[in-house]
Amino acid sequence: MTGLEETLPVIMALLLGLAVVLYVVLDGFDLGIGMLFFFYPREDERDLVMNSVAPFWDGNETWLVLGGVTLWTAFPKAFAVILPAMYIPVLVLLLALIFRGVAFEFRWVAKPRHRAWDWSFAVGSTLGAFAQGLVLGGIVQGIPVQNQEFAGHPLSWLSPFSVMCGAAVVVGYTLLGATWLMLKTSGPVEEKARRLALPLLAALMAFIVAVSIWTPLMSPRIAERWFGVPNIFFLAQIPVATLLFAWLCWRGIRRGQAILPFAMAVAIFLLAFLGLVISSIPYIVPPSITIWQAASHPGTQVFYLIGAALLIPMILAYTVLVFWLFRGKLKHGEGYH
Repeated sequence: MTGLEETLPVIMALLLGLAVVLYVVLDGFDLGIGMLFFFYPREDERDLVMNSVAPFWDGNETWLVLGGVTLWTAFPKAFAVILPAMYIPVLVLLLALIFRGVAFEFRWVAKPRHRAWDWSFAVGSTLGAFAQGLVLGGIVQGIPVQNQEFAGHPLSWLSPFSVMCGAAVVVGYTLLGATWLMLKTSGPVEEKARRLALPLLAALMAFIVAVSIWTPLMSPRIAERWFGVPNIFFLAQIPVATLLFAWLCWRGIRRGQAILPFAMAVAIFLLAFLGLVISSIPYIVPPSITIWQAASHPGTQVFYLIGAALLIPMILAYTVLVFWLFRGKLKHGEGYH
């Protein structure tokens, strides 16, 4: 294996990780907004909740597309295994995002007969988040592979662990949504979000503990990665940091702060993703296919990196610009639709 063949898959894996992280953080809070629709029965409150993410939601989903294209282009063998292994939850995810996206556009023009679109927005957000957790759990628990091909059945992904991961993602995204509303709204909407955030934070931490215990028990490879010497002395900082960020999030919620709870909720997600990466590397399809085994031809990767080097700064610049232009709290009666 040449130096280029060794280095390019690492760069592409970092690019894939960037797309996944930005999608989870950015689309996570607006999926959470949709799930919080269940807790806001009043029409004016629902208008404010939806308007708080109206300028951002479609741009946030760009990172999902980028992640999928990166996986398909840079790691085609992994794509050819993961997709058939996860057909059902991926299909549910895409349909949920479609119905949710349509609800953004149709809810306003359908008034006063828009209840169906309220349900489309809330249920689509919930199913989309839950399906993402199912995919995550199905990959972490391991995909049956023989001769670098999927060797399981259509429900191989379905297990108590994957269902728990689905519930964890739902709770985590809802926490992101609640802390986003603290950042972007005021009055009764913010107050209710603040009341909901504390039990959501507690539930998320309980899920993180459960996953942290279940995963090494399920996989000796992951147990050795985390608890072997000297790894344990370095990796112990991650759960300590997670507890610290959770405490800061709780403190910010209790003190009525706007930015700190959202920032700390994002930090918890980033640490959870870091833990997932540490548990999985160098495998892109645990525990069978590494990033080098799944990588496409170096020429393909170089061609894709040239395009990504041009495109990603543009997407980042657009994202920063939108967040800057629509900064500050949204008042009742204001909207971007």
